[in-house]
Amino acid sequence: MFRWVIFLALFSLIWATESYTMADKIIIKKSTRMLYLSANGQIFAKYHISLGANPKGAKEREGDMKTPEGAYILDWRKRSKLYNMSLHISYPNKKDRARAKELNVSAGGMIMIHGTPSNWSLSPIGDWLPMLLDWTEGCIALSNDDMEEVWNQTRDKIPVYIIP
Repeated sequence: MFRWVIFLALFSLIWATESYTMADKIIIKKSTRMLYLSANGQIFAKYHISLGANPKGAKEREGDMKTPEGAYILDWRKRSKLYNMSLHISYPNKKDRARAKELNVSAGGMIMIHGTPSNWSLSPIGDWLPMLLDWTEGCIALSNDDMEEVWNQTRDKIPVYIIP
């Protein structure tokens, strides 16, 4: 009897464990406000996103409220009191730094893929309605449910491509 109980307990743990496809690339398409997860050349998940409050064009300087465009790396992650979960993008890259130097400005930094403020989920409309607007300072924002999925399906050091 004892062996049977242990077998059932182990089986239920295995059955309940969610299995995720792991992305080997993140693609962010600013024009459609979508984030795509890709593995082995195939897109397997897509998520609606919000961008910087000034979304047209590539980020050129700190404070311009634009989301960067280019090739980056997902270089680290952290849980955030403000934005639930955050994945850091390696902005600025070499090209971004050169452009900022040419303009004699700071390129800025701390561009993240992140969730929404935790107090938004307390609203009767939840955290999805504000996602219809571009509201970040240049980051890429997802609903907290979507951010949790992206967090679980990515690893550090994968490429992130942000296209217009």
